[in-house]
Amino acid sequence: MNFNPKAIMELQQRFNTFRLDHPRVFPFFQAVKESSMEVGTIIDMKVTTPDGVEKQCNIRITQNDIETFKTLMSMNGVSQ
Repeated sequence: MNFNPKAIMELQQRFNTFRLDHPRVFPFFQAVKESSMEVGTIIDMKVTTPDGVEKQCNIRITQNDIETFKTLMSMNGVSQ
């Protein structure tokens, strides 16, 4: 797999902007990681559009999901 350093830097900038725009998200992820991130945990996601339309799904966490989550968190400098 070939990585584009410029794309990685842009992704890092986007993560930083997201962190500034939504300051409660990463502390939430940190709390989940510390107490709830284990195989079999269910993450339930819900999106509500401005006009009230709701979409919802859930996933049951696998070991692969845990490794992906750890990788994403470490890319953004969040301690593990």
